Amino acid sequence: MLSQNAVAQSQMVDFAKSEEVEIEEIKVEGTKFLDERILVTLSALRVGDKIKVPGEGISKAIKNLWKQRLFTFVAVYITKQEKGKVWLLIKVEERPRISRYTIKGVKSGDLEELRKKIDLRAGSILTESVKAQAANALKMYYVDKGYLNTSVSVNEKKDSLIPNSVKVELRVDKGERVKINYITFDGVQKVNANRLRRAMKETKEKVKFDLDEILNFKKNIKDSIWRKHPYKLLEISPMRIYEYVDRFANLNFFKSSKFKRKEYEDDKRKIIEYYNSQGFRDAAIVHDSVYQTDLRNLNIDISVDEGRRYYFRNIFLSGNTKYSDSLIYRIVNISKGEIYNQKLLDEKLFMSQNGGDLSSLYMDDGYLFFSVTPMEVKIEGDSIDVELRINEGPQATIKDVRILGNTKTNERVIRRELYTLPGNKFSRSDMLRSQRQIVNLGYFDPQQLDMVPIPNPEKGTVDIEYRVTEKPSDQLELSAGWGGSRSQGGGGLVGTLGLTFTNFSLRNIINKKAWNPLPSGDGQRLSLRFQSTGAQAQFYTVSFTEPWLGGKKPQSLTLSFNRTRLNNLDANYKIAGKYIATAATVAFGTRLKKPDDFFTAEFAVSFQRYELSNYPNSFFIFQEGKANNLNFSFNLSRNSIDAPLYPTRGVLFDFTVSATLPYSLMFAGRKNLDYTDPELSNSKRYNWIEYHKWKFKVDWYVPIWKNLVLKTSAKFGFLGLYNSNIGYSPFERFELGGDGISNAQILGRDIVSLRGYPVLSPSGGAPLYNKFSMELRYPVSLNPSATIYALAFFDGGNYWMNFKDYRPYDLKKSAGLGVRVFLPMFGLLGFDYGIGWDRAPKGGNNIFSKYGEFRIVLGFEPE
Repeated sequence: MLSQNAVAQSQMVDFAKSEEVEIEEIKVEGTKFLDERILVTLSALRVGDKIKVPGEGISKAIKNLWKQRLFTFVAVYITKQEKGKVWLLIKVEERPRISRYTIKGVKSGDLEELRKKIDLRAGSILTESVKAQAANALKMYYVDKGYLNTSVSVNEKKDSLIPNSVKVELRVDKGERVKINYITFDGVQKVNANRLRRAMKETKEKVKFDLDEILNFKKNIKDSIWRKHPYKLLEISPMRIYEYVDRFANLNFFKSSKFKRKEYEDDKRKIIEYYNSQGFRDAAIVHDSVYQTDLRNLNIDISVDEGRRYYFRNIFLSGNTKYSDSLIYRIVNISKGEIYNQKLLDEKLFMSQNGGDLSSLYMDDGYLFFSVTPMEVKIEGDSIDVELRINEGPQATIKDVRILGNTKTNERVIRRELYTLPGNKFSRSDMLRSQRQIVNLGYFDPQQLDMVPIPNPEKGTVDIEYRVTEKPSDQLELSAGWGGSRSQGGGGLVGTLGLTFTNFSLRNIINKKAWNPLPSGDGQRLSLRFQSTGAQAQFYTVSFTEPWLGGKKPQSLTLSFNRTRLNNLDANYKIAGKYIATAATVAFGTRLKKPDDFFTAEFAVSFQRYELSNYPNSFFIFQEGKANNLNFSFNLSRNSIDAPLYPTRGVLFDFTVSATLPYSLMFAGRKNLDYTDPELSNSKRYNWIEYHKWKFKVDWYVPIWKNLVLKTSAKFGFLGLYNSNIGYSPFERFELGGDGISNAQILGRDIVSLRGYPVLSPSGGAPLYNKFSMELRYPVSLNPSATIYALAFFDGGNYWMNFKDYRPYDLKKSAGLGVRVFLPMFGLLGFDYGIGWDRAPKGGNNIFSKYGEFRIVLGFEPE
């Protein structure tokens, strides 16, 4: 027999002599699942081969089979040998196979994720390597969650139902979760240790407040100034107190204190990066230790060699011919004597957020092949001379622009938004602007949008590929119910049906092949909405927008129509009175070139007609009659935000003026009315509404830290009059407060929300208001299938009945929290809870019930 190191034969073999023989036959015994022919092939023995017996041929065959890790026993028998021929028998015992496996000691919620981590399948062969890999995968899953003491045992039991099979049990013992208690530094003298702890983004101490250590001044005050002058309060600054207390009090509830080895190694590099940013270019971690103090806590000790602090001295330029030294020095903007900061230098050369770096200067003028290499040419004491070696290269011309991934949107809809055109010089800012335009279409996933320049240095050209991924953008609003029969006081059928197609194609509406399920891809917007509360109210809205009228210029055309009907029911639930409002608007917009092409202008003509018949309500000042509102409006806006759903930077500016004709000053039929006559009915007084209306809004988005964004906004509205005898129009006023959506369907009122307050303005509205807001926003998910972010807000606003009383900073203030969820098929859903600081208290026993107000946001963000 030949196993790992032996040969057993049915005949005696003289090992002192080696004879070359030909393999006449190879048989296999012991296989249960494996194919015998495959096993012979794996052994590398073949009938007809010549081998030496004894010799290495059979030994190698055994080694080849062991390498497969499929067997617990391997042997080769020589069953017969004569006349220069040999008959071989390969005998094996297969390793058992897994019939099924279970994971014990874990939560049911973890099972699905754990099964993805381990490579165990029914029918697969169970080897020591497979067991070790499965145990290690389970252990590392829990180690990453902070259970550093996790142990995993693998037990196998023979399965009596399936031959040569075993049941495998993986038992997990997580132990206690281990958290980082203290991170201490040794050798830190020239920077603050707390700054180093903050530089570690993923390795954080656990939440604690150690009052005993804070009060142990004798032990813990290490600052030399405090030791020498412990009773001189003038030496104790707020920053010094904060830095002292911060060593023993950590109230950061939003950061995990789990220890993760990979993140810890990254954070050690961040410590050195922080030192480098402070001028310590030679700083190094000479030793670090991670050790558990008990089953629940570990400490980290880091020993640092800070080195000396360096400063910029001279910055030299070479290779620049396109731009002068003075311009480049102005862009780099680093003065002699500044702390040496490689990160700052890189930002000035390559990666400024606002595009003010040296690379942008060249690449925006076609120099795609530009490069700059900062070289430290002289180090003298603590001063460093740097030479910026510039290679300008030739200007590159855009040869071809390709668009990939647009499975629904027509290519021309994307291409018309691009600023990178074939034949133009390459410009990085044009690429970034094109990226913004594509994102703001709202049809593509901004996280997967990729722009790839493909340069050809030999020809001085570049091809650009835009790789897009379509996302759902249409919206559906659907609700229905039965309010009871009308004879029993019910409302009958109630519900809402709303459809918004954001990428519609009108030209393909008669093309049956284009209906999939609707004609789409041309970037047009079609919105249909019907709402009914039974017999009491019905609302209809239809609107259509073509953003590129004619297809050659960014000139938009918008048509909209809406109709509202409210019925006044008597005691028998019959219609006793009605209110009907009908409105139509035609708007034409265009993108401007000056002051820049972020500006757009829109001109609109709107007509609203109000008809009331025996309809008493608080929204109108007459119950019987008609009123007409024919107005002309002009809107000027500038939009430079980077994304429509979750903007992180940019400004949205909007100014609108709308006006009617001064009918009472122009037309005889209106001029001859005596508006001072108290007997003049309101239906005649306001038969033709006249006013001029001014609105201003600005939203400003600024990134604060990572994806944390600050939004500040200001809004102002004023309703003016032509004829003082008529007074302010009761229509088109501003309603301040409330949820911003209630009664929005009643035409003739601008609804302005003020979170934390009910409606503040009089029932007829106010002619003047302003509002200021601040929001801190942080995303929970930026996935296109569900964009979710949380916010904290501070609002302030007020209304006035005339300009004489206008006090812009006399505001009703509020603060609170909220969340927004945008689902592609259903649009915007949000919740806010605000506390009104200046409101009259409601009933309740605490501040939340007395001064709080809950608000739901549906479909759109209220003003």
